[in-house]
Amino acid sequence: MSEKIFQDFDAVSSKQWKQKIQAELKGADYNQTLIWETLEGIKVKPFYHNDEFENKTTVTTRISKFKILQRIYVFNVEKSNKRAKETLNRGAESICFIIEKPQTDLADLFSQLPKEALYYIKTLFLSAEFSAKINDFAKANSLEIKILLDPIGQLSRDGNWFANLDSDFSILNTINAQSQLPFLSIDAGLYQNAGANIVQQIAYTLAHTNEYFNRIPNIKPQILIEVSVGSNYFFEIAKLRALRMLFDVLKEEYNHDSNCHIIALPTKRNKTLYDYNVNMLRTTTECMSAILGGADAVSNLAYDGLFHKENEFGDRISRNQLLVLKHESHFDKVDNPADGAYYIETLTEQLAEKALELFKDIEKNGGLITQLIQGTIQRKISESAEKEQKLFDEGKEILLGTNKYPNPEDRMKNDLELFPFVKQNSRKTLITPIIEKRLAEKLEQERLATE
Repeated sequence: MSEKIFQDFDAVSSKQWKQKIQAELKGADYNQTLIWETLEGIKVKPFYHNDEFENKTTVTTRISKFKILQRIYVFNVEKSNKRAKETLNRGAESICFIIEKPQTDLADLFSQLPKEALYYIKTLFLSAEFSAKINDFAKANSLEIKILLDPIGQLSRDGNWFANLDSDFSILNTINAQSQLPFLSIDAGLYQNAGANIVQQIAYTLAHTNEYFNRIPNIKPQILIEVSVGSNYFFEIAKLRALRMLFDVLKEEYNHDSNCHIIALPTKRNKTLYDYNVNMLRTTTECMSAILGGADAVSNLAYDGLFHKENEFGDRISRNQLLVLKHESHFDKVDNPADGAYYIETLTEQLAEKALELFKDIEKNGGLITQLIQGTIQRKISESAEKEQKLFDEGKEILLGTNKYPNPEDRMKNDLELFPFVKQNSRKTLITPIIEKRLAEKLEQERLATE
């Protein structure tokens, strides 16, 4: 159909729209009534129009390539192998094995697993020998494997390096010299789950990446970025787009020729213990944002993951959410769906500009590692988290079933298989670790105490 169906209608300018809106407001101030400001300092308008928009963003997201990812903690090799087979037979397209021990037998772990699937191996230790073992195993068995190693993330989360700065980076440089597989990852989800705002998340991720570019000359394989996605739907789409755009700017400075590989997971920060079925709704929209934002792989959280041990039903439901999005909602059929959406494009530009400004400030003041040691990053995240927590405590940020319309008959004390709150572990650390904390923790603890 070549004929434009709206050609008989006069175009309506943004000025005309504003005049109409102003008339409907009956004297109320347009800016104060309809324009609101986010925690990132971004002013959101009630509408966006093409006569006020200049498309400056250059982000291409090929969402048709996104993989449904299942994470498996390897406590028992035989059971993990069996679970991986079942998961792949039930719709997952990639597996992330999280390994605690370098003695893990890769042949047993991957026994009879399909070669066409994409595999990730995340080790909770740092070993050039084990990385070489993975590299040789992948080559010998024609498997696509990506390794997830992040000593800076270890420092940020734990408070200590695996060994120390010099030793950890010496090992990474050895791996870079010998590995043909991607091996570097960025634990960007930590910043989100600890309460950093979106601008901080992007800037800290960029600074995190820059530390590796600076300290590992001539990084060859692509870099993997693990991102947590929150509930602010359009902002989260724009966050992933802005992150990819800024990574492309940064990599050019180091003549790095690979795009970043984004692995997305719903945030834990807004998940709740009470009325826990609502978590399914939250994770669904968060996975939608991740896909539309261009994540390469998307892993979901089980609705009961806060308080139940891993179980078949929770895993199946979380996987089926992604299967519905891919095969029934057809999220895999359109590439770059946000392209040309004035609101998302504008958010992408604003987030990128603010994050780049913050990134430059971090680099001017010594870089991410220096600011972690000084405590600056932790303090900034804490300040941002406190602002959001205050909004939640005042009922301005709503979690249904928790601080809005709670069910007083809910009882959870006898259902707790896992401890769902921040754990205290007093020990000596090099830096103050960045601590993940959910918004509802204090309120939930009060409710549990009165059951």
